[in-house]
Amino acid sequence: MTVTIWHNPACGTSRNVLALICNSGEEPRIVDYLKTPPNRAELVDLIGRMGVPVRAILREKGTPYHELGLDDPALSDDALFDAMMAHPILINRPIVITPLGVALCRPSETVLDILPSSQRGAFAKEDGEKIVDEAGKRIV
Repeated sequence: MTVTIWHNPACGTSRNVLALICNSGEEPRIVDYLKTPPNRAELVDLIGRMGVPVRAILREKGTPYHELGLDDPALSDDALFDAMMAHPILINRPIVITPLGVALCRPSETVLDILPSSQRGAFAKEDGEKIVDEAGKRIV
């Protein structure tokens, strides 16, 4: 199994996670989920494998979350899945799948917990925050 990232190239966090994956020597399968959205079964499976509630992967910022009334706690998981199928931008990202697990990698360094290979050198996020030292060890 390879590493897969559900990626949005316009997202800094997603770009940082992709760079961390590459810094470990992995060549991930990159899925631009806005151009190639997951189907319902895939999304249900991934959320189940993450072990989080459906609401945990809903994105509010820059989405129609409020306009669609998705903040209503009475909405069922099925209604939330319907919304994500109709508006993939509602799926928070990046979601990374590795042999060690599946995670919504926010903050970026969350990906380090599920990468099968160690970092191969220093890494700093786009904003300059150092999170991996020269020996490939996590700083944060």
